[in-house]
Amino acid sequence: MLTQTQLDRLTDEVVAQLLRRQDTPKAEVSIPAPALSPPPPSSSPLPEEQEPVDITSPKVRKTPLVEVPDERRRKALEQMMRTTPARIGVGRAGPRLKTQTLLALRADHAAAMDSVFAEIDPALLERMNLPAVQTRCRDRNEHLTRPDLGRQLDDKALKQLRSFCKPGADVQLMVSDGLSCRAVEANLERILPVLEEGLTAAGITLGKTFFIRYGRVPVEDVVAEALGAKLVCILIGERPGLATAESMSAYLCCDAHVGQPEARRTVVSNIHKDGIAAVEAGAYLVDLIGRILAAGVSGVDFQTKQRPAQKEASL
Repeated sequence: MLTQTQLDRLTDEVVAQLLRRQDTPKAEVSIPAPALSPPPPSSSPLPEEQEPVDITSPKVRKTPLVEVPDERRRKALEQMMRTTPARIGVGRAGPRLKTQTLLALRADHAAAMDSVFAEIDPALLERMNLPAVQTRCRDRNEHLTRPDLGRQLDDKALKQLRSFCKPGADVQLMVSDGLSCRAVEANLERILPVLEEGLTAAGITLGKTFFIRYGRVPVEDVVAEALGAKLVCILIGERPGLATAESMSAYLCCDAHVGQPEARRTVVSNIHKDGIAAVEAGAYLVDLIGRILAAGVSGVDFQTKQRPAQKEASL
């Protein structure tokens, strides 16, 4: 058995060896990095950069997304797609819409939203020489949430109307953004000159055409009472859908007054480039206004009064 003295000597020797090992510098080992060889040349050329495809363009919309092996049936489908804005021939991916169809739907929805919340371009009103008045709606949000205020004009707006409009005209034309500013911007410059020139040529007196911001259709009744016009006609942007955000309508009423039933209005709708062309609609409205003034009634009463004459013409 080791004595205490021997154990102390052995411990001191082990500690000394450990200290010597720590003081000895370690040799650094460098591992050379592997040489990087250049990639082998590609046998196939790089693909050329393709221009992005506008999936909302008429050409792409009218291209079937379903496989139709039979040539005759494929041509029939293409012809059907050219005659309607309905989403036919879009196919499916399993139970879901195809990516192109879904993206087109989202693009159309975004366009509709933009049209509802947009403001009319002031440059358009300046080009068309249209003075503007505003309904009781303070902004676009109130116009959307309070339709009743869009049917009313305050005293300030009525005073403005009387300052630039001639009272007692045969026809008082007005324009309003309604629920689609894009509809007004897309169609007004084509329809309004035809309408004004045609009515003037027919010997019908016109009041000064003006613009109503944040308007609804029945605001024309307020204008009729304020100016005493025989017939009022409002060109207004319609609620946009997924087929188009540029649809305008014309609402006509003879001897209009506040609180009247909607059945007293005559409407010409679907005025846009893929519906009734604006120029054509203007010419039709000139003829229609002349017939309504001659009949002295509009709306359902006008239609009822026209039926006997139509029957006689068909015999």
